[in-house]
Amino acid sequence: MNQWEVVIGIETHAQLATASKIFSGASTAFGAEPNTQACAVDLALPGVLPVLNRKAVDCAIRFGLAIGGEVARRSVFARKNYFYPDLPKGYQISQFELPVVVGGSLTLPLGSGDQAYERVVRLTRAHLEEDAGKSLHEDFHGKSGIDLNRAGTPLLEIVSEPDMRSSDEAVAYARALHALVRWIGICDGNMQEGSFRCDANVSVRRPGQPFGTRREIKNLNSFRFLKEAIDYEIQWQISEIEEGRRIQQATVLFDPGTGETRMMRSKEDAHDYRYFPDPDLLPLVIADDWVARVRDELPELPAQKRARFIGELGLSAYDAGSLTASQEMADYFESTVAVAGKVSAKPCANWVTVDLAARLNKEGLEIAGSPVSPQQLGGLIRRIADSTVSNNIAKKVFEALWNGEGANADEIIDRQGLQQITDTGAIEALVDEVLAANAANVAEFRAGKEKAFNALVGQVMKAARGKANPQQVNDLLRRKLAG
Repeated sequence: MNQWEVVIGIETHAQLATASKIFSGASTAFGAEPNTQACAVDLALPGVLPVLNRKAVDCAIRFGLAIGGEVARRSVFARKNYFYPDLPKGYQISQFELPVVVGGSLTLPLGSGDQAYERVVRLTRAHLEEDAGKSLHEDFHGKSGIDLNRAGTPLLEIVSEPDMRSSDEAVAYARALHALVRWIGICDGNMQEGSFRCDANVSVRRPGQPFGTRREIKNLNSFRFLKEAIDYEIQWQISEIEEGRRIQQATVLFDPGTGETRMMRSKEDAHDYRYFPDPDLLPLVIADDWVARVRDELPELPAQKRARFIGELGLSAYDAGSLTASQEMADYFESTVAVAGKVSAKPCANWVTVDLAARLNKEGLEIAGSPVSPQQLGGLIRRIADSTVSNNIAKKVFEALWNGEGANADEIIDRQGLQQITDTGAIEALVDEVLAANAANVAEFRAGKEKAFNALVGQVMKAARGKANPQQVNDLLRRKLAG
């Protein structure tokens, strides 16, 4: 692979969070019976005219500001001509030469520890367009059906530059973009329902050579499929070239069952679509005060929050990146810190990204549905900080909170008698008992066997039923063994 460089660009279709379609008043709600949410405009009946949805434009402006792009003060809608059964008009209303957003970038924190690095992915453009309908090929007795409920659904197509060099970087970009559009409230990000779909443009080249011929993998609706499809395509292209064959520009589909891509059609170029300005729609003019209003409504963005977590709370870039993977997680973390205190920011980060995340994953829950509230978790972490409980005992308290066995950590600790033993005299008495009863372990330790020390610690903790302060146990044991 070192003989080859991978070049990846991604086009993403994000369904905008509007109640109605981009050029009509029909509903965008998911799951309705086929063809019950397609009005005269969506069906392209004679005499109807499109009317632009202002909220869709709000969403586009919001995105442009969030990525540091230029929001065009004048953009134009165009007709993209092609003929599919699920495209009633015979053309799609999109934007071509003058899109609503130009430029911008996303910075991806990648790797961890010594392997940490950042990749800046530049964005070419983002433009507004309408979705097509959907062809249905199952349960129709050998025929296909057409559902036009999606026809006219507002989309923001987001096009990156070919700045990614591996499937891991491509997935990191897709995840970051997915998190961002959800964070700023312009897309629900539901990949199963088609609200967020990626097309990956993949090519390979020898390092230092011009770009190779790209193939576009269409409609990838999961991050796992995105990675698998790109990895397969990379290997396939390298094999083709090394065996003396030329790569033909094409659109391909990924088959999750076989893990392979297969050609759907030769790749069209822009001239194949015969773009021209839509005569039914005036140019979109966005005034400065419109942009200013949307800017004022933006929340603190993920990059800003990451920087604040690092600067104000002393978190590592890795922890800050993990905690800002979604707004829900970031909010949960901040609410936890508000209870536990800023000095416990690092323990809070560990509990949220490790213990809580693992339990949520096991139960198939999102963080918004956590049985343990941030207030409860923050209260527990305060009791670890003030040595009321040890980390091990805290895990038992967390389990009790998860199971609804108490309103807060203090109630559970008091009821179950889980307070940590910190009285030096009490711990010293336990240590003396263990040393007297385990002469063999004492001799082994003094002979240089460190494992014997761990065995003695275990015996003390067992005698204390896990409630002795571990650090005090360690310190007292070492002092007595050295005497």
